[in-house]
Amino acid sequence: MKKITSLFLGAATASVLMAGGHGAHWGYSGHEGPEHWGDLSDKYIMCKLGKNQSPIDIKTSSAFEADLPAIAIDYKSVSKEELNNGHTVQVNIVPGSSITVDGIKFELKQFHFHTPSENTIDGKYFPLEAHFVHADADGNLAVIGVMFEYGKENPVIKSIWDRMPEHANDVEKITLSAEEVKNLLPADKDYFRFNGSLTTPPCSEGVRWFVMKQPVTISKAQVKKFAEVMHHDNNRPVQPVNARIILK
Repeated sequence: MKKITSLFLGAATASVLMAGGHGAHWGYSGHEGPEHWGDLSDKYIMCKLGKNQSPIDIKTSSAFEADLPAIAIDYKSVSKEELNNGHTVQVNIVPGSSITVDGIKFELKQFHFHTPSENTIDGKYFPLEAHFVHADADGNLAVIGVMFEYGKENPVIKSIWDRMPEHANDVEKITLSAEEVKNLLPADKDYFRFNGSLTTPPCSEGVRWFVMKQPVTISKAQVKKFAEVMHHDNNRPVQPVNARIILK
């Protein structure tokens, strides 16, 4: 086990990719909790002033029917390390994996977890949500959200949890195959799409969000293990949809 040096430190969507990962300390409760993020630093002002913030409650009945194309998912590189940054557990990916949306290639940088879920569907929270964070050549982000529901033990999660660093700022080596990473996604890859933001400070907007409609399974014991390592829930409350359109 080693300490974090110069790694991606973004908790809920790789904020380091857009704002460096340094700034006022924030958390999920008390005076550093989500309702106060916008007051902790000038750099976090979008957390309270933004109009397209994430996460959101996806209301399926009011989502706009659209002929959404399949996301071109091309995951072919392995993971390199797993870190606990005090806000989440994150798996960093060796360059080479990507998705293509809107004719733009976004490279997979990392994925990480939240319990309970950050986004909700028709008001329903899921026990766990994974965010797969991708960036294009200009630093624009695209995030795939995957919901987990209680069921059978998830073998890929088991591999990740077996190497999970239990203390903030610790890093472990982990080598997941590209196939294992892909297996964290549901077989049915239909999705909801909307414009949103980082779900952690600095809450920067302009993020393309793709939330998978179908969940994958995870055992109650697996969720419990993650929650115990985090010591607290690590989900930002849902934010107003405002004038945004959700596509389905």
